[in-house]
Amino acid sequence: MDLRKIKKLIDLLEESNLAEIEIKEGEESVRLARTPKGVQVAAAPVVQAAPAPAPVMPMHGPTEAASGGAPKPAADLPPGHIVRAPMVGTFYASPSPDKPSFVSVGQAVKAGDTLGIIEAMKMFNPIEADVAGTVLKVMVENGQPIEFDQPLFVIG
Repeated sequence: MDLRKIKKLIDLLEESNLAEIEIKEGEESVRLARTPKGVQVAAAPVVQAAPAPAPVMPMHGPTEAASGGAPKPAADLPPGHIVRAPMVGTFYASPSPDKPSFVSVGQAVKAGDTLGIIEAMKMFNPIEADVAGTVLKVMVENGQPIEFDQPLFVIG
């Protein structure tokens, strides 16, 4: 398969909401798939006699897909409002490595204040407080990969 065709397929995958593309030309096939942590794309020409079906993650059920079933109950959380991750990605506590954290334990926050950011597919998504109160606990560390619906903060 022509390398230019593979590069065009990579561009198509990056520009779309697709998670995976598989193309077959005669005996050759190419499968491109996004990894869960970002937009890294793997391209590997493969020659197979009988293709094996690949498991496909459903696009409509992120809770079940990310956690492998129902959301897991959070252990040792202080009483209060739990701010959960709205998506899978990497959590960052500050806008850049040389800046201070958005919030710290004991800090008062208002509804709409930025608590942290989640990087998903090279996009930085702010995580905002949905209630006013005091940050009682930070459940994640800077740079930690997180799952959908994972507890991030407890606000009291």
